Formats: sequence, C-alpha cells, structure tokens
Amino acid sequence: MTEILQTQLLINNKLVPASDGATFDLYSPHTGEKVAKVAEATREDVDLAVDAAEAAFPAWSAMSPFERGKPLKKLGELVMSEKDELAHLDAITMGRPVTTFFDSFYAATHFNYFAEAAYPQGHTSLNTPGFLNMSLRQPFGVVAIIIPWNAPLVFFSKKVAPAVAAGNCVVLKSSEKAPLTSWKLSQWIEKCGFPPGVINVLSGHGRTSGDALSMHMKVRALSFTGSTRTGRAIQIASAKSNLKKVVFELGGKSPCIIFDDADIEQAAKETENSINWNSGQTCMANSRIYVQEGIKDKFIEAFSTFARQRKMGDPTSPETNHGPQADKVQHEAVLRFIDLGKKDAEKTIDTGNESIKLGESKSLLVHPVIFTNVPEDSRLTKEEVFGPVVIINSFKEESEAIAKANDTEFGLYAALYTKDLERALRVGKKLESGMVGVNCTSPTGCWDLPFGGYKGSGTGRESLLESMDHFLETKSLYVRVGGIGGIV
Repeated sequence: MTEILQTQLLINNKLVPASDGATFDLYSPHTGEKVAKVAEATREDVDLAVDAAEAAFPAWSAMSPFERGKPLKKLGELVMSEKDELAHLDAITMGRPVTTFFDSFYAATHFNYFAEAAYPQGHTSLNTPGFLNMSLRQPFGVVAIIIPWNAPLVFFSKKVAPAVAAGNCVVLKSSEKAPLTSWKLSQWIEKCGFPPGVINVLSGHGRTSGDALSMHMKVRALSFTGSTRTGRAIQIASAKSNLKKVVFELGGKSPCIIFDDADIEQAAKETENSINWNSGQTCMANSRIYVQEGIKDKFIEAFSTFARQRKMGDPTSPETNHGPQADKVQHEAVLRFIDLGKKDAEKTIDTGNESIKLGESKSLLVHPVIFTNVPEDSRLTKEEVFGPVVIINSFKEESEAIAKANDTEFGLYAALYTKDLERALRVGKKLESGMVGVNCTSPTGCWDLPFGGYKGSGTGRESLLESMDHFLETKSLYVRVGGIGGIV
C-alpha cells in the first residue's frame, strides 16, 4: 500500500473533518498496513447532522415520490459503474475477497426499486355514518441508521433507500471496522442530486456517535444491524430517551438439519459455503449442523472436502475466496472459541494447517474448523462465533433434531435437507426462526419475502416489500361530512 486514505464526514452535503479534528487509524487485516485515517464523529457532529436532516425534512417530504426517486436512480448507477473500487475498499478494510463481492448489484437493486416504488398507501372508510375517514402513511422526519462491517454497502442500500424514498432524512453511522464504502458513497450524494441534509454519513465508534444517535431526542426511528448485545443497548437508550421506533436485525446461531434421505453432496456443499462464506462473518451462517446418525460420517467427509478447497489469502486477489477475519479483535475472539472447541468437542477437524496465530503472520487468516459431538450446553453451541467454525452433531429422531435446533436464544435462519416434502413442511413449521430454507441454506433468500429473526435475532422485517413500512408513521384522520348521514 502506498496511499493512506483520509476520510471525512458528510454533513449537510459538505465533506468535513470531525469537529475536534479527531481520527482513528484503519489497518488491512491481511497486510497489517495502515490503509486510512478515518474521521471520528463527536456528539457535536451528531447534533449537526441531525439538525441538517431536520432542516431538510419539510422540503424533501413535500416532494413527489417521482422526484425523490431521481437521485436514488443515479446512486444506483454509480454503485454499479464503480463496483471494482467498492470491492477493493471492502477488501483492504475488512478482508472481504473481491471474488465474493455481489454488493453493488444488491445495492443497485434497492436504490432502483425504491426510486420507483415509494408510493405508500393508507385507506379510506365510509363505515362511520356522517364521516369520510382515512388513514395516512407519513414519514417520521429524522431517522438514524447504524450499519455493520461485514457487508456495509448492502446495509447502506437496504436501509437508506426505503428511508429516504418514504420522505425521511437520514443520519447514517458506518462501522469503525469498515467505513470506506460508506465514505465513498458519501462523496456521490450531492452529485446524485440529493438536497443538503437529506443523507448525512458519519464514521466513528458506537460508544460515542452510536450512543448519541440512540439517545437523540430528535431521532424518531432507528434501524440497526449488528450484535444482539448492541441491539439491547440501543433499545434501552430508546426507552430512556424518546421511545424512538427501533428495527433490529441481530445475531444468529443458525441450525441446519440433515435427514438421512437428503442429497448428501448438495447438503455438504451448501452448508460449507454458508458457514465459511465471508470467513464465517455472517449473521445467518449455519454454524450448527445436525446430521442423522446413519449418514454422519459420509456427510462430514464431504463437508471437509469442500472446506479444504477454500483458497485462502490476499482478499484483493482474483484467486482468493476466503480472506482474513476483519480485525485483530475479531481474530482473537475466533481463536478463543477454537481453543474452547478443542476442549469441549469429541473431535476437531482443522481443514488446513494449524490456525494462524497472531504474531506468526500479518494476515488474520483462520482455516475453517469443524468440531463434532459438542455438548449442547457448551458456549461454542450457544454463542455466536462469527468465524469459520462449525459444529456437526448427530441425532436419531426428528423430534430430537427439532428440539436441539430450537434450543437457542437466536432465531434468524434455519435450514433442513430432506426429500420428504411432508416432513419438510412439518419440520419447517416447528423451527423457531424467521427464515427457513428447505433443501437450501443461507444465504439463500428472495427479494420480496421478509428478512428478519425470532427471539434475540431481531425485531421487525426487511425486504423490498417490507422495509418502507418501518420508516412511516400511520395516522387516522376523521372527517365529518355534512349531508351524508345515511352512509352505512
């Protein structure tokens, strides 16, 4: 690396340093080199961004959906034309291989859809004699968005697009681990035609700018994707401030059940991809796999074969499909779980050499690791690792598999593999999860079905059809109309 990037905050369509000039350093998880000096937003910066959004709201919300859609369209075009640079920025900041970067297509889909679909509908009623009543769907005003680091462009688009399309003005905080794609988009906001204050983009740590947004009395709704622990803290902050509406997509400990009539090769290939894609750093990865006893050995053999085919290394290389963990904190956390698994599991299968330790290499790489026969009360079974670590346990009967799969406080994504359609529907209905894959697993989904979780995995749902509802208030309007008292 030769160039160290210097990022700014976007407030009121102006790229500015933090109010106190503070920055923090960002390092490549592969080379260890410094890649950027990132502006650290203060509470004063949060106030300035919220004030800018509040000032922009009356004019922005008064525009037609067609007019609000024009800059969204342009933003969609830019994220596609600049997809290679955006992929590179995620590669150097959190180790995401450029070969796995689908995010520009995802973002463009959301920007384009909400550019044309932002026509929220209320309804009318003649059921009260003498009245023509109606409900209205109206934007909140200022909304906050806090996005994670594992797919920042995905979450920028899926939250910002419906929020501004609905007529709100946004203050977004990127993750301190991966702020560069959000910073790059912030440079295009004015160019795309968004008026000052409609979209404001801050970088910084949660304890300062994230907490300030969560507690802010002028922020009326907040959408967050990240850990369950942080989601709980934001909900408490909402309760202590103005009871702002909160929408959460949180952690997961997703189970997958493999019945003995399943296509073993397909199940092994897809479950291996689910847990090891993005180096295991996905909330819906199937980190717990339950295999019926008669096929367990054959399944583990096939799964291990696929895991050993991962091409580990430089995330900017076209040959790599498995990059490092996002930073030293994440790397150390994964290694601690691996050490725990070696104590708790009956067997450990490391698909490479020994997991790379800090100090032995600059790259924060971790080989995919398989643990078998792990106790159901182990921390490894209960807690989200967010790394390329999978548990493969066995079961005898269907009821046992369902009980084990549901024995968790998470409920984001579950999956099952079987050729028995009746069993698929029966088990799918009983799994306590917001999403269930049948003969497929995460990240399989679809644009127009709700995305979100049960239990500690979140509140609310997101999708092309669901997301805009989170950014709209509902108002009932009762209109007395003289001379029509006979309406029934």
